[in-house]
Amino acid sequence: MAPRLLLGIFLALVAVAPHVVSEFHVTLLNYIGLSALVALGLVLLTGVGGLTSFGQAAFVGLGAYATAYLSIGEGLPGWLSMLGGSPWLGLLVGLLVTAVVAYVLGLLTLGLSGHFLPLGTLAWGLSLYFLFGNLQFLGGHTGLAGIPALSLFGYPLKEGRSFFYVIWGVVLGAVWLSKNLLDSREGRAIRALKGGVVMAEAMGVDTTRSKTVIFLVAALFSCVSGWLYAHMQRFVNPTPFGLHLGIEYLFMAVVGGAGHVWGAVVGAAVITVLKQWLQDLLPSLLGASGNFEMIVFGIMMIVVLQRAREGLWPMLTRLVPQRSTPSAIEDAPALARKALPEPGKVLLEARSIVKRFGGLVANNNLDLTVKAGEVMALIGPNGAGKSTMFNCISGVDSATEGEVLFCGQEVTRLNSRQIARLGMSRTFQHVRLLPAMSVLENVAIGGHLRGSKGVFPAMLHLERMEEKRLLAEAARQVERVGLKDSMFEAAGSLALGQQRTLEIARALCADPCLLLLDEPAAGLRYLEKQALAELLRKLRSEGMGILLVEHDMDFVMGLADRVVVMEFGEKIAEGLPEEVQRNPAVLEAYLGGVD
Repeated sequence: MAPRLLLGIFLALVAVAPHVVSEFHVTLLNYIGLSALVALGLVLLTGVGGLTSFGQAAFVGLGAYATAYLSIGEGLPGWLSMLGGSPWLGLLVGLLVTAVVAYVLGLLTLGLSGHFLPLGTLAWGLSLYFLFGNLQFLGGHTGLAGIPALSLFGYPLKEGRSFFYVIWGVVLGAVWLSKNLLDSREGRAIRALKGGVVMAEAMGVDTTRSKTVIFLVAALFSCVSGWLYAHMQRFVNPTPFGLHLGIEYLFMAVVGGAGHVWGAVVGAAVITVLKQWLQDLLPSLLGASGNFEMIVFGIMMIVVLQRAREGLWPMLTRLVPQRSTPSAIEDAPALARKALPEPGKVLLEARSIVKRFGGLVANNNLDLTVKAGEVMALIGPNGAGKSTMFNCISGVDSATEGEVLFCGQEVTRLNSRQIARLGMSRTFQHVRLLPAMSVLENVAIGGHLRGSKGVFPAMLHLERMEEKRLLAEAARQVERVGLKDSMFEAAGSLALGQQRTLEIARALCADPCLLLLDEPAAGLRYLEKQALAELLRKLRSEGMGILLVEHDMDFVMGLADRVVVMEFGEKIAEGLPEEVQRNPAVLEAYLGGVD
């Protein structure tokens, strides 16, 4: 069954629902829609971006209170009186207030990592909840009543049935915007957050900006939900915006399928209906009222999370037979490329590099150069400091002493994103891919800096030509490294050797003039190594410089133009491969073999 047919069936059901179900069920569907809007923001924030938040209910409250305060219009200060009485102005002000508050809170909390981030969201979620109850102009814990109904084209929306289409129209619009965002250059940057900050920044992604974007989008979705809630209920107080609701919204996203946009709708429906069902069923079974439904609800949630780790949406999609269609990449004009330097020109020069970690000296007074059109190999036993040197060169870490020049510009204190923009790209010792994304999409992350369209064009689907060009470039690089047959497969399904080759394709998609390859041949079979060596020779002939760390000496000695040998953070030899192989210091360091 085609996805478009499924979507058509769903839209038809939404269209007829108010006409075939009772008023109670219409109200239940309205609450599902309001919750789905908040959960959708959490899909972007938590499921895609990997940032856990328990405080989204507070943003719902900001939207609800902003429109309630302005729409009622009583007792407004003079400078606000001109905005009073209009729900639509209430929406605009609510979005503005939410954006400012979310931006400030994002600055305070998004830099936190591990368990500190969710704890931070708990803190400001509680703070805003108690703030709503303690501000007297917002009615304190009593709340605000008399909120006017919405009116569309002169038609007042006073009943649940008429409000239904507004709520679900907004939900479907938010789903469309979210899918557009994720299916774009900006969306890949957001997904790259789960691959780690180091990888994303090395590909040119501004991870701080990407985190802020999804935090703001999630907050604004919650604000709109609060605005709709206020005008549907026509009364607000702090109770619906407490921490327990924030936790419940997160449950909805996770249970539905935190990595899937439609999972937000499924999760909101399941949890809302389940809670209502338990509230009706348990008192009749137990003969008493209380919070028994919360106990049973919690147990059921644990069972769901154990049985469906990825959420319910992936399970549902597996139950519906999908009509497979061959994937293809549309032809598009090639992206602009930087001219490669003349062969022999010095691309990289590291001078007297020292890197200390406390009392440990990882690199000590290291020098090396890499020229255009050559392969420089950096070798040494495990723990010699090769990867640390890589990180100092690529901007992951800053050297304690010394300087790094790239294309004649000092980059010692630049971060990896800034250095990537200049034309340096790299792979990693431990493969850093997004396993659930396709090979093509992983490679396209490398082309992030070659696009320019931002968040709003992406959400409104206005960047299609740039997206076609980026994907076409990614496809060319996939084919270039010999992975054409796996282009649309999940990256996590590839063998380790293929994943390393995929990382090279991703690095090439950035259009670099210098490649830093950290053990690219590890895990490759003999023929794969031969193909990789041939690819690197071709890149060298085109004028690209390559700095290579590798433990396979046969691979290195048959490919490298020059070799630098390290031991205990220091350079002990440099020269042609045959010279290095005969060097007594090298033979002693390796004890007759490679570690």
